Amino acid sequence: MFNRTRCLRITAALASISLLAGCGLFSDDGGDGAKRIVVGTTSAPSHLDPAAAWDGSWELYRNIYQTLLAFPTGSTRPQPDAAQNCEFTDSANQSYRCTLRKGLKFSNGETLDAKAVKHSLDRIRKINHKFGPSGLFNSLDKIETPDALTVVFHLKASDATFPYVLGSPAASLVAPGDYPADKVRDDGKVTGSGPYVLTSYKEGGEAVLGRNETYTGFADRRNDGVTIRYFSDSKKMVTALKGKEIDATYRGLSAAEIKDLQTPESHNAGVQVVENVGAEIRYLVFNPQDPQVNKLPVRQAIAQILDRGAIVSKVYQGTAEPLYSMVPKGVVGHKTPFYDLYGQPDVAKAKKILKDGGITQPVDLTFWYTTDRYGASTADEFTEIKRQLDETNLFRVTLRGKPWKEFQEGYKNREYPVFGRGWFPDFPDPDNFIAPFVGKDNAVGTPYEPADVINEVLPKSRREGDRSAGVKEFERAQQIFAQDVRLLPLWQGKLYVGAREDIAGAERALDPQTAMQMWELYRKTSW
Repeated sequence: MFNRTRCLRITAALASISLLAGCGLFSDDGGDGAKRIVVGTTSAPSHLDPAAAWDGSWELYRNIYQTLLAFPTGSTRPQPDAAQNCEFTDSANQSYRCTLRKGLKFSNGETLDAKAVKHSLDRIRKINHKFGPSGLFNSLDKIETPDALTVVFHLKASDATFPYVLGSPAASLVAPGDYPADKVRDDGKVTGSGPYVLTSYKEGGEAVLGRNETYTGFADRRNDGVTIRYFSDSKKMVTALKGKEIDATYRGLSAAEIKDLQTPESHNAGVQVVENVGAEIRYLVFNPQDPQVNKLPVRQAIAQILDRGAIVSKVYQGTAEPLYSMVPKGVVGHKTPFYDLYGQPDVAKAKKILKDGGITQPVDLTFWYTTDRYGASTADEFTEIKRQLDETNLFRVTLRGKPWKEFQEGYKNREYPVFGRGWFPDFPDPDNFIAPFVGKDNAVGTPYEPADVINEVLPKSRREGDRSAGVKEFERAQQIFAQDVRLLPLWQGKLYVGAREDIAGAERALDPQTAMQMWELYRKTSW
């Protein structure tokens, strides 16, 4: 999650406030610095079992489950966590061996050994939940456990990205005694080995996290615990931040709310905003089972019309930038194929595309979006998309929105002709902006099987241990995406954390998957 420069930090502001107040310097060691932190977000988990969610639930998983590898702050390559070390043992990148740390325990007292690792990952593939991350393990053939501390992953083909998958919350480790091998755990409880334990949970309300006293891993916890409060309305979340009911926010702020939190009035009220490096993208998905969307000229005409600059300026007010590829800026191999192919928005060209395709009547389409996943700006974004298309008289667009859980069911059942999705990378590699969107069972629920990408581009790039060596292959995939227009990238966002002035660590808290590492947050105290 990768391409931004940080433009605002809270450190200098805190120091100046401290001096003005005559309090001396702030200290982050001892005393009240470890008190509980309350964080707000609009991204509530869809499920507590890692086998059943490939979405924003990972934000909670990162803090309560452990993985063999992880991405400490500032890293773009996976580092050991539950593992002591991991490495490919062959030149073909098809056999990957991990040695576990000694003495690891789950929160229920079970031993975290090689068999527990095998159980955790095998069940994801066996359950194969329609909303789960099994697709990330397509290259995995089998897992062997030659001894209690050794796990060997045998891959079907070369896959240099496999360590990145093991470093993502998709590979969260669970206690075998509490998580069945063939079905999802549904009792609303969690048994992990991460930095925190889930002491209580109210769906859609809050998750209370306490320190896991048996945790052994890379995370250096700087607080006593965290309460995560889930908001369906970002306005209420901002009100809670200003009213000191929560200490920080990390998902779902609208552009207007970010701008508001950056004003002198908010600053004087004790609120700061931190801009973080990120690679969040938004895009449209076209369902080929729809009789209109199945026509390439329809998709190409939409690509020719949409004005990303207007969406960014009117709706996101500088907190995002236009995106012309599924691989965002800042990620190795990024190109601009949609701009190269379609150029500036042009209604006349779009009309010719439709006419040449034998389409002379206005095309009726329904665009779907989720009302409570990505923040309040989503509805405004789709209103702007509708305006742009309707004004051409080439399209007549109807908008429909649903809450995330219902929305998920709809797109997975292929009920929507066109729908909007957001993507927060599973790991920091261009492969993760290509591979999840292709195949029969892909991340967006609409089969897309470009033979060149599946049979040539991905296999060839995955043989490269040096990830920058596969640039030409990823450029080729981006060009194919632009020609097919099965996915239409719209914009690339920046990540913002709003925090009270006494909260530090926000500039370090977001990992490469844009999940917040809650242990980085702490409360500054004066002496």
